[in-house]
Amino acid sequence: MASKHLSRAEALACPGCRHGCHVMLYCDTKTLLFGSIPIRHIILMQMRFDGLLGFPGGFVNPSEESLEAGLTRELSEELGVALPILEEDHMDSCYAPPSSSSSSSPSVITHFYAKKMEEEQIRELERAAVTTATDHGQEVLGMVRVPLYTMEDGGGLAPFLSHSFVGNARSQLTDTLLRLHLITPEELQKAVACSLTIQARAAEELRAALESAEERRMLL
Repeated sequence: MASKHLSRAEALACPGCRHGCHVMLYCDTKTLLFGSIPIRHIILMQMRFDGLLGFPGGFVNPSEESLEAGLTRELSEELGVALPILEEDHMDSCYAPPSSSSSSSPSVITHFYAKKMEEEQIRELERAAVTTATDHGQEVLGMVRVPLYTMEDGGGLAPFLSHSFVGNARSQLTDTLLRLHLITPEELQKAVACSLTIQARAAEELRAALESAEERRMLL
């Protein structure tokens, strides 16, 4: 069975699946970067323990708690705040089959939420994530803001999208940016095209680093 989008009810009716719930917390802002570049929106993601970018959240057992209650519990551990997530914040559910037909691990259904907040609430979350969250420095290495702008030298969203994301977090980000009209399709298209160029250049640099490491190993 291929990956596909499901309604919340369809997702909950799938037998034998694990359910992962994550949320995009965001707000509007009038802040200017360097006094001239509009930041427009603050969107929170996190650097995970495995070096990948993702959204706050985790696995939930629907037989023991609602998806939203489980996500709220996960946020308390990762952000240090029991932020209530409501069913109305639900954006999408997606079925993700095992990576291989021989895999014995259960399929995963990802549930994605988006919650708009006030800017001061976002700042309070960022402070709590460092000072009171039990997962800080362990499962969560730090909170990250998504740069939606594009600078004259190409910095901003394009380099951010070229990083490594966990699972379908990158598509969750880009799809939600468009659905909530936080970015225009033209802006996203330009950023993605530039990101692909950045990734190609990074691949060349990594190959060169690999060759250098191999040469040094041979000299030992």
